[in-house]
Amino acid sequence: QVQLVESGGGLVQAGGSLRLSCAASGRTFSSYAMGWFRQAPGKEREFVAAISWSGGSTRYADSVKGRFAISRDNVENTVYLQMNSLKPEDTAVYYCAASQNGVTMTLVDYWGQGTQVTVSS
Repeated sequence: QVQLVESGGGLVQAGGSLRLSCAASGRTFSSYAMGWFRQAPGKEREFVAAISWSGGSTRYADSVKGRFAISRDNVENTVYLQMNSLKPEDTAVYYCAASQNGVTMTLVDYWGQGTQVTVSS
């Protein structure tokens, strides 16, 4: 069992930065690929970024490549999403996810409760 708790969301102006954190409980954190998804009002949840259990492999949605960076600390059981050059279209609830299917994140085993990110123009 893995429990995920996100933090770090908030309101930021366009062009600004935020860093999201996802703290995981459970001894098996390091065996999961971790990822971030987001859901904007009226839209489906979409993939944002993922990182392998070792941190050696990452994958990003085209819309965030070059602006967002995912990382993890397997000692602190935490995964991060550094978001730079934020745009109003990045506004969404961001969810942390854990998967045993690698960075494809095709099957998510655990979800966090979400954290709101709002980017003003």
